[in-house]
Amino acid sequence: MTGSQRIAALLDARAKLEPGHVWLAGAGPGDPGMLTLDVLSALAQADVVVYDALVDKSILDLAEGAELVFAGKRGGKPSATQDDITARLIAYARDGRRVLRLKGGDPFIFGRGGEEALALVKAGIPYRILPGVTSALAGLAESGIPATMRGINKAFTLATGHAAGTPDDLDWGALARTGQPIVVYMGLKNLPIIVKALLGAGLGPDTPAAVIASATTAAKRIVTGTLSTIHADATEAGLEAPAIIVIGDIVSMRDMLLALPTEPTA
Repeated sequence: MTGSQRIAALLDARAKLEPGHVWLAGAGPGDPGMLTLDVLSALAQADVVVYDALVDKSILDLAEGAELVFAGKRGGKPSATQDDITARLIAYARDGRRVLRLKGGDPFIFGRGGEEALALVKAGIPYRILPGVTSALAGLAESGIPATMRGINKAFTLATGHAAGTPDDLDWGALARTGQPIVVYMGLKNLPIIVKALLGAGLGPDTPAAVIASATTAAKRIVTGTLSTIHADATEAGLEAPAIIVIGDIVSMRDMLLALPTEPTA
Protein backbone atom coordinates (compact mmCIF):
# COMPACT_ATOMS: atom_id res chain seq x y z
CA MET A 1 0.00 0.00 0.00
CA THR A 2 1.37 3.39 -0.97
CA GLY A 3 1.55 6.37 1.36
CA SER A 4 -1.37 8.08 -0.40
CA GLN A 5 -3.42 4.90 -0.10
CA ARG A 6 -2.68 4.73 3.62
CA ILE A 7 -3.82 8.33 4.03
CA ALA A 8 -7.03 7.58 2.11
CA ALA A 9 -7.60 4.54 4.34
CA LEU A 10 -7.10 6.67 7.45
CA LEU A 11 -9.70 9.14 6.21
CA ASP A 12 -12.12 6.37 5.30
CA ALA A 13 -11.81 4.92 8.80
CA ARG A 14 -12.88 8.14 10.53
CA ALA A 15 -16.29 8.35 12.22
CA LYS A 16 -19.28 8.88 9.95
CA LEU A 17 -21.33 12.06 10.12
CA GLU A 18 -24.92 10.85 10.30
CA PRO A 19 -28.02 12.65 9.05
CA GLY A 20 -29.53 14.81 11.80
CA HIS A 21 -26.19 15.16 13.60
CA VAL A 22 -24.08 18.30 14.13
CA TRP A 23 -20.31 18.31 14.42
CA LEU A 24 -18.67 21.37 15.99
CA ALA A 25 -15.21 21.58 14.47
CA GLY A 26 -12.08 23.70 14.61
CA ALA A 27 -10.52 24.62 11.26
CA GLY A 28 -7.25 25.68 12.88
CA PRO A 29 -5.55 29.06 12.48
CA GLY A 30 -5.92 29.37 8.70
CA ASP A 31 -3.38 27.18 6.93
CA PRO A 32 -5.22 24.08 5.61
CA GLY A 33 -2.12 22.05 6.46
CA MET A 34 -3.16 22.33 10.11
CA LEU A 35 -6.52 20.61 9.64
CA THR A 36 -6.97 17.39 11.57
CA LEU A 37 -7.95 14.20 9.75
CA ASP A 38 -11.31 14.27 11.54
CA VAL A 39 -12.11 17.76 10.26
CA LEU A 40 -10.91 16.89 6.75
CA SER A 41 -13.19 13.86 6.79
CA ALA A 42 -16.11 15.93 8.08
CA LEU A 43 -15.68 18.43 5.25
CA ALA A 44 -16.02 15.58 2.75
CA GLN A 45 -19.17 14.23 4.43
CA ALA A 46 -21.20 17.31 5.33
CA ASP A 47 -24.39 18.36 3.58
CA VAL A 48 -24.16 21.88 5.01
CA VAL A 49 -21.21 23.79 6.48
CA VAL A 50 -21.96 26.77 8.74
CA TYR A 51 -18.67 28.64 8.86
CA ASP A 52 -17.11 31.67 10.50
CA ALA A 53 -15.32 34.53 8.76
CA LEU A 54 -11.86 33.36 9.78
CA VAL A 55 -12.14 30.02 7.97
CA ASP A 56 -9.92 30.19 4.89
CA LYS A 57 -11.51 29.74 1.46
CA SER A 58 -9.05 26.96 0.63
CA ILE A 59 -10.56 24.97 3.51
CA LEU A 60 -14.14 25.62 2.40
CA ASP A 61 -13.22 24.43 -1.08
CA LEU A 62 -12.71 20.96 0.44
CA ALA A 63 -16.43 20.75 1.27
CA GLU A 64 -17.33 19.80 -2.29
CA GLY A 65 -21.09 19.54 -2.81
CA ALA A 66 -22.01 20.97 0.60
CA GLU A 67 -24.12 24.08 1.08
CA LEU A 68 -21.90 26.80 2.57
CA VAL A 69 -23.60 29.11 5.07
CA PHE A 70 -21.71 32.19 6.28
CA ALA A 71 -22.11 33.02 9.98
CA GLY A 72 -19.74 35.99 10.25
CA LYS A 73 -18.20 36.13 13.73
CA ARG A 74 -15.42 38.59 13.15
CA GLY A 75 -14.91 41.61 15.36
CA GLY A 76 -16.46 44.79 13.95
CA LYS A 77 -17.97 42.98 10.94
CA PRO A 78 -21.58 41.96 10.20
CA SER A 79 -22.46 38.66 11.87
CA ALA A 80 -25.47 36.55 12.61
CA THR A 81 -26.44 36.59 16.27
CA GLN A 82 -25.43 33.60 18.34
CA ASP A 83 -29.10 32.67 18.86
CA ASP A 84 -29.66 32.75 15.09
CA ILE A 85 -26.65 30.49 14.50
CA THR A 86 -27.72 27.88 17.03
CA ALA A 87 -31.31 27.97 15.77
CA ARG A 88 -30.05 27.37 12.25
CA LEU A 89 -27.90 24.41 13.35
CA ILE A 90 -30.89 22.85 15.09
CA ALA A 91 -33.16 23.44 12.09
CA TYR A 92 -30.71 21.88 9.65
CA ALA A 93 -30.29 18.84 11.90
CA ARG A 94 -34.03 18.37 12.34
CA ASP A 95 -34.31 18.51 8.55
CA GLY A 96 -32.12 15.40 8.46
CA ARG A 97 -29.01 17.08 7.13
CA ARG A 98 -25.42 16.29 8.09
CA VAL A 99 -24.23 19.53 9.64
CA LEU A 100 -20.70 20.80 10.13
CA ARG A 101 -20.25 23.93 12.23
CA LEU A 102 -16.78 25.16 11.30
CA LYS A 103 -14.88 27.68 13.40
CA GLY A 104 -11.41 29.18 13.20
CA GLY A 105 -8.91 27.76 15.67
CA ASP A 106 -10.47 25.44 18.24
CA PRO A 107 -14.22 25.56 18.96
CA PHE A 108 -13.70 25.59 22.73
CA ILE A 109 -11.05 28.36 22.85
CA PHE A 110 -12.97 31.66 22.69
CA GLY A 111 -15.08 30.10 19.92
CA ARG A 112 -18.44 29.80 21.70
CA GLY A 113 -18.38 26.09 20.98
CA GLY A 114 -19.55 25.38 24.51
CA GLU A 115 -22.61 27.59 24.05
CA GLU A 116 -23.51 25.88 20.80
CA ALA A 117 -22.98 22.42 22.26
CA LEU A 118 -25.23 23.27 25.20
CA ALA A 119 -27.95 24.50 22.84
CA LEU A 120 -27.74 21.24 20.89
CA VAL A 121 -28.00 19.22 24.11
CA LYS A 122 -31.11 21.14 25.17
CA ALA A 123 -32.64 20.57 21.73
CA GLY A 124 -31.86 16.85 21.79
CA ILE A 125 -29.58 17.06 18.75
CA PRO A 126 -26.71 14.51 18.60
CA TYR A 127 -23.38 16.29 18.30
CA ARG A 128 -19.64 15.72 18.36
CA ILE A 129 -16.67 18.02 19.02
CA LEU A 130 -13.74 17.98 16.60
CA PRO A 131 -10.83 19.87 18.23
CA GLY A 132 -8.69 22.20 16.14
CA VAL A 133 -5.24 23.71 16.47
CA THR A 134 -5.85 26.87 18.46
CA SER A 135 -4.68 30.04 16.78
CA ALA A 136 -2.53 31.35 19.62
CA LEU A 137 -0.33 28.30 19.99
CA ALA A 138 0.05 27.79 16.24
CA GLY A 139 0.79 31.46 15.70
CA LEU A 140 3.43 31.53 18.41
CA ALA A 141 5.12 28.33 17.26
CA GLU A 142 5.22 29.35 13.60
CA SER A 143 6.65 32.72 14.60
CA GLY A 144 9.51 31.22 16.60
CA ILE A 145 8.03 31.96 20.04
CA PRO A 146 7.79 28.88 22.30
CA ALA A 147 4.68 28.99 24.45
CA THR A 148 6.71 27.38 27.21
CA MET A 149 10.46 27.46 27.69
CA ARG A 150 12.39 25.90 30.53
CA GLY A 151 14.02 28.62 32.57
CA ILE A 152 11.55 31.25 31.35
CA ASN A 153 8.03 30.17 32.26
CA LYS A 154 6.09 27.37 33.92
CA ALA A 155 2.67 28.47 32.69
CA PHE A 156 0.96 30.96 30.41
CA THR A 157 -2.45 32.59 30.27
CA LEU A 158 -4.84 32.65 27.32
CA ALA A 159 -7.03 35.74 27.64
CA THR A 160 -9.51 37.67 25.57
CA GLY A 161 -9.07 41.40 25.12
CA HIS A 162 -12.53 41.88 23.66
CA ALA A 163 -13.98 43.36 26.87
CA ALA A 164 -10.97 45.46 27.90
CA GLY A 165 -12.07 48.70 29.52
CA THR A 166 -15.64 47.51 30.19
CA PRO A 167 -17.26 46.27 33.40
CA ASP A 168 -16.77 42.71 32.10
CA ASP A 169 -13.01 43.18 31.76
CA LEU A 170 -10.40 40.85 33.20
CA ASP A 171 -8.27 41.68 36.21
CA TRP A 172 -5.14 42.42 34.18
CA GLY A 173 -3.28 43.25 37.36
CA ALA A 174 -3.81 39.72 38.66
CA LEU A 175 -2.50 38.30 35.38
CA ALA A 176 0.54 40.57 35.53
CA ARG A 177 1.34 39.44 39.07
CA THR A 178 1.60 35.80 38.01
CA GLY A 179 4.88 36.64 36.28
CA GLN A 180 3.90 34.31 33.45
CA PRO A 181 3.39 35.19 29.75
CA ILE A 182 -0.02 36.39 28.59
CA VAL A 183 -1.43 35.52 25.15
CA VAL A 184 -4.34 37.74 24.17
CA TYR A 185 -7.00 36.97 21.58
CA MET A 186 -9.21 39.69 20.07
CA GLY A 187 -7.27 42.45 21.77
CA LEU A 188 -5.69 44.55 19.03
CA LYS A 189 -8.33 47.30 19.13
CA ASN A 190 -8.03 47.50 22.92
CA LEU A 191 -4.25 47.14 23.09
CA PRO A 192 -3.69 50.62 24.64
CA ILE A 193 -6.13 49.78 27.45
CA ILE A 194 -4.46 46.42 28.07
CA VAL A 195 -0.96 47.93 28.08
CA LYS A 196 -1.99 50.66 30.50
CA ALA A 197 -3.55 48.12 32.87
CA LEU A 198 -0.49 45.87 32.83
CA LEU A 199 1.93 48.76 33.34
CA GLY A 200 -0.25 50.04 36.16
CA ALA A 201 -0.04 46.64 37.81
CA GLY A 202 3.74 46.83 37.84
CA LEU A 203 4.67 44.83 34.75
CA GLY A 204 7.93 46.26 33.45
CA PRO A 205 7.77 48.56 30.43
CA ASP A 206 10.69 46.63 28.89
CA THR A 207 8.78 43.32 28.99
CA PRO A 208 9.08 41.77 25.52
CA ALA A 209 5.88 41.80 23.47
CA ALA A 210 4.73 40.83 19.98
CA VAL A 211 1.69 41.08 17.76
CA ILE A 212 1.08 38.32 15.21
CA ALA A 213 -1.53 39.14 12.56
CA SER A 214 -3.15 36.54 10.25
CA ALA A 215 -1.08 33.75 11.78
CA THR A 216 -0.06 30.82 9.52
CA THR A 217 -1.54 32.41 6.39
CA ALA A 218 0.17 34.03 3.42
CA ALA A 219 -0.87 37.39 4.88
CA LYS A 220 0.92 36.80 8.19
CA ARG A 221 2.80 39.73 9.69
CA ILE A 222 4.55 40.05 13.02
CA VAL A 223 6.07 42.92 14.95
CA THR A 224 8.02 42.69 18.18
CA GLY A 225 8.83 45.32 20.75
CA THR A 226 8.27 45.93 24.43
CA LEU A 227 5.16 46.44 26.49
CA SER A 228 5.65 50.20 26.34
CA THR A 229 6.19 50.30 22.55
CA ILE A 230 4.10 47.46 21.13
CA HIS A 231 0.98 49.51 20.42
CA ALA A 232 2.95 52.14 18.50
CA ASP A 233 4.93 49.41 16.73
CA ALA A 234 1.79 47.57 15.61
CA THR A 235 0.09 50.81 14.56
CA GLU A 236 3.10 51.97 12.54
CA ALA A 237 3.25 48.60 10.79
CA GLY A 238 -0.47 48.82 9.95
CA LEU A 239 -1.32 45.50 11.56
CA GLU A 240 -4.99 44.57 11.53
CA ALA A 241 -7.15 41.88 13.10
CA PRO A 242 -7.21 38.95 13.35
CA ALA A 243 -4.19 39.18 15.60
CA ILE A 244 -2.67 37.53 18.64
CA ILE A 245 -0.79 39.58 21.24
CA VAL A 246 2.00 37.97 23.24
CA ILE A 247 3.44 39.60 26.35
CA GLY A 248 6.30 38.03 28.27
CA ASP A 249 9.91 36.90 28.17
CA ILE A 250 9.13 34.02 25.79
CA VAL A 251 9.00 36.64 23.01
CA SER A 252 12.74 37.20 23.42
CA MET A 253 13.32 33.64 22.19
CA ARG A 254 12.28 34.64 18.67
CA ASP A 255 15.50 36.47 17.83
CA MET A 256 17.60 33.56 19.07
CA LEU A 257 15.61 30.91 17.21
CA LEU A 258 15.67 32.92 13.98
CA ALA A 259 19.36 33.75 14.19
CA LEU A 260 20.14 31.03 11.65
CA PRO A 261 18.09 30.13 8.58
CA THR A 262 15.82 27.11 9.02
CA GLU A 263 14.94 24.39 6.58
CA PRO A 264 11.90 25.19 4.40
CA THR A 265 8.63 24.09 6.00
CA ALA A 266 6.80 23.52 2.75
